[in-house]
Amino acid sequence: MIMGKVLSIQAGQPATVRYGGRLVTTSIFKKPVDGPVSVGQLGIEGDTQSDLNVHGGVYKAVYAYSYEYYKWWKEHYPQFEYSYGAFGENLTISGLQESEINIEDIYKIGTVVMQVTQPRSPCFKLGVKFDDPKMTSYFYKSQKFGFYLKVLEEGIIKPEDEIELLSKGDGKSIAQIVKEQVSF
Repeated sequence: MIMGKVLSIQAGQPATVRYGGRLVTTSIFKKPVDGPVSVGQLGIEGDTQSDLNVHGGVYKAVYAYSYEYYKWWKEHYPQFEYSYGAFGENLTISGLQESEINIEDIYKIGTVVMQVTQPRSPCFKLGVKFDDPKMTSYFYKSQKFGFYLKVLEEGIIKPEDEIELLSKGDGKSIAQIVKEQVSF
């Protein structure tokens, strides 16, 4: 069943920037990739994570974020600029909402098969990206986290590829997990 599509694919390399009076190394500054791109067990070709303790790896190989949420961000926080990859996502997607996406869902995008593993946990580097230390708390309040994917079958994806649901997981929805995390 077709659930949505890929609007944009982003990749980035570690960069060291000055933030809050100190140097911070981050890979949150992702740039759109033109044309088809390979996706392997550790993610999108040309994308490298800075802190492998909290980002990347097999269970966080690809980060997806819904473009439908961008409208909400523009309405609530118009002081920021929002373009594809604004939240450090590898895939800016449309048609999927976190209330519909369950842990263990399996999707096919292009020739790549991926499984949903967990929601993103926002960190201070969102503040670095938006040059506002409050951005992480705004992100928590939004409850629009996006989600990580594990690559089950490597392959090629490109913008405009459809997102096909292959198997519905038995786990909680991303929205349920985020709500539980935020209600502390």
